[in-house]
Amino acid sequence: MSSRVSVVEGQRYPQVSVVIPARNEAQNLYHVLPYIPSIVSEVILVDGHSQDETIAVAQRLLPSIRILKQSGKGKGDALRAGFAACTGDIIVMLDADGSADPQEIPLFVDALLKGYDFAKGSRFLNGGGSYDITALRRVGNYALSQCVNLLFWTNYSDLCYGYNAFWRRCLDQVEVDCDGFEVETLLNLRMYQAKLKVIEIPSFEHPRIHGESNLNTFRDGWRVLQTIVKERRKGLFSSKSPTYHLKSSSLLPPD
Repeated sequence: MSSRVSVVEGQRYPQVSVVIPARNEAQNLYHVLPYIPSIVSEVILVDGHSQDETIAVAQRLLPSIRILKQSGKGKGDALRAGFAACTGDIIVMLDADGSADPQEIPLFVDALLKGYDFAKGSRFLNGGGSYDITALRRVGNYALSQCVNLLFWTNYSDLCYGYNAFWRRCLDQVEVDCDGFEVETLLNLRMYQAKLKVIEIPSFEHPRIHGESNLNTFRDGWRVLQTIVKERRKGLFSSKSPTYHLKSSSLLPPD
């Protein structure tokens, strides 16, 4: 762990960076940025060619925010750029649409401090939930999760959720080389295949407050499926046999 720490209410924390990909989310940022907890030392917003006042609103709400203008397209591309710019020891992925509660960040950070490498949010554990997911997306997420659990011997309860946190050093072992919404699935699989310790954290997903989601159920579901197949094929030809480290519960001690 780095020697750089923040002291919040007597508790010492490593440096925490939050990466927020955003495209035309000016109105939603009012429900996100003011609620980021004080344990966070750095917030990076990656703007994906917004045509509204996303950047101006972000800077007004949080003057210390770092703004990156995305050169490519897609959520995966935005997160990759944000990860590269982070200076903190811990990286938290946070959506800009108000669906993820920033005040849950300490739960993810505490899990990492207990010895886990990757803390992934789950809407389907006790204590989690969603007012945003549609019936079709719920069925699709369940089917894809079961596919991964069968092919990789994992026990994921939620494959396609974007609220995650991990130690920055994990990026030395895990490459992010996709551009779209399949990035969450890619991270889940590669963190596992790199033999990193993974824990699922119950998380509650709120409905998007303003605007429409950039997610396309069928197109992005197909890209997730392609990612699963690709990673499985790679695993078949790998000499590494991953050790299973997932605890599908909240804040259980690592083995």
